[in-house]
Amino acid sequence: MIYECAPMEGVTGDLFRQAQRLHFQPCDQYYTSFLSPTSARQLSARELREADPSHNQGIRVVPQLMGHEPADFNWMAGALKDLGYDEVNLNLGCPSGTVVAKKKGAGLLGEYELLKRMLDGVFDFCPLPVSVKTRLGVQDPEEFQKILALYNDYPIKELIVHARVQTDQYKNRPNLEAFALALNESRAPVCYNGDLFDAAAVATIRERFPKVERIMLGRGLAANPGLIHEIETGEAPTSEQLKAFHDTLYETTKARIPDRKALLYRMKEAWRYLGCSFEDNAKALKQIRRAQRPEDYETAVRFLFDTCPVQPHPGFIN
Repeated sequence: MIYECAPMEGVTGDLFRQAQRLHFQPCDQYYTSFLSPTSARQLSARELREADPSHNQGIRVVPQLMGHEPADFNWMAGALKDLGYDEVNLNLGCPSGTVVAKKKGAGLLGEYELLKRMLDGVFDFCPLPVSVKTRLGVQDPEEFQKILALYNDYPIKELIVHARVQTDQYKNRPNLEAFALALNESRAPVCYNGDLFDAAAVATIRERFPKVERIMLGRGLAANPGLIHEIETGEAPTSEQLKAFHDTLYETTKARIPDRKALLYRMKEAWRYLGCSFEDNAKALKQIRRAQRPEDYETAVRFLFDTCPVQPHPGFIN
């Protein structure tokens, strides 16, 4: 099984990736939060930080790009090739309304001719191999059959399928019938993505789809950075391991973000997921959310690790 880490803005960035691989079994590959190529032909400070090879040492990282202009996409792919990357990923899955309104992410799935023009331009001229992360369509899963037929016209390195439509956002359940269509008919290797919150959910997908050799973990890995080891061995992470992971993530985040308010915002976002791995967590998480100073945050985190046992099955994660 090949394990891939989904890009989650502000959650699974380079500091998370390094902390996760340091303390737990790492993913086979990680994806950056989306980079947005523009006609300005410049990488932003955030994009440079995400793509900086020194921030991604010891792991395989694939930059994810989002846009609808092939020339801009291909320029950025060339810049990333110069940094040493050997693959880029085209984001056709982001369901955000602001993204979709710009005909990017999953918004391209509702613009068939624009999507085809994008794919033509990318696969004719991109200097690197290209994988694709997709949803099933915009409103109706029936859209996926036509979209999948289009994908099969191109040498896609890997097709990552989040088996929801754009309007689902992250509600409802993944459409496993549509995923089966991708698995059976895609010419590219297919990766499953969606609601793999714990080892039991992964086992269910593997049982239903024995042909699946690639899975992408997002919210489940953010909640339990030891999830891959648990899938492989049945051994859940200990409180001590999760604390060591947190402490690494906190110290590296504190070193990068000197602003107190921004630091605490970033760590509280991490606890939105990590907190799901602990039982009886309501009081401790409330203290973490209310912390206004690093000292208060650190006290609240110590309280959580001292009083909340690890929960073996986090279940559904909002």
